[in-house]
Amino acid sequence: MEASFWHQKWERGDIGFHETEVNPFLIEHFEKLNPAKGSRVFLPLCGKTRDIAWLLACGYRVVGAELSELAVNDLFKELGLEPEISKIGELARYSAKGIDILVGDIFDVSAEYLGPLSAIYDRAALVALPAGIREQYASHLMNITGAAPQLLISYEYNQLLMAGPPFSVNEHEVKQHYGSTYQLKPVERKNVEGGLKGKVDTIEIAWLLQKAK
Repeated sequence: MEASFWHQKWERGDIGFHETEVNPFLIEHFEKLNPAKGSRVFLPLCGKTRDIAWLLACGYRVVGAELSELAVNDLFKELGLEPEISKIGELARYSAKGIDILVGDIFDVSAEYLGPLSAIYDRAALVALPAGIREQYASHLMNITGAAPQLLISYEYNQLLMAGPPFSVNEHEVKQHYGSTYQLKPVERKNVEGGLKGKVDTIEIAWLLQKAK
């Protein structure tokens, strides 16, 4: 899945993956990770998610990574913020009070660029990537964040009935990617109302990932 796939989706406005409301799992479970107020939360492949506004309103600072500059421009407009734009390595950094978004390839993001983090919120990154890239992504994410505590959202459905993204990532695969580093706890499972994209029965799962002691 090339970068052009996602650029074209944003250009066409084909963003069915974008939720217009804050994700209920975030509201219900994020603070179970015990992030300090004022600390920084990383959102990989963040798009222009409304979840960012919720995190900012709760007193957290946000650092995101996103491929599409269109999405990031929309995000700042919707937040009512005027970003300062600078170059950092292969990436562009859009910054305003409490928020930094790194625009470019997630694999060009480094620990140095991110700075200190208290938590990761992955609603749309792992499930957006095809199977061949997910292992590389998970390893990279742990490396650049020092395996910070994570709220991860995954989907389970019959992949034969619908092509992703979002892709089906079952419990076995989540454990395969993260089980050697984190203690994993599924904290909520629910059926996606009407099925994913209105097509296929799907279970949405919220996971808490805490670094194994």
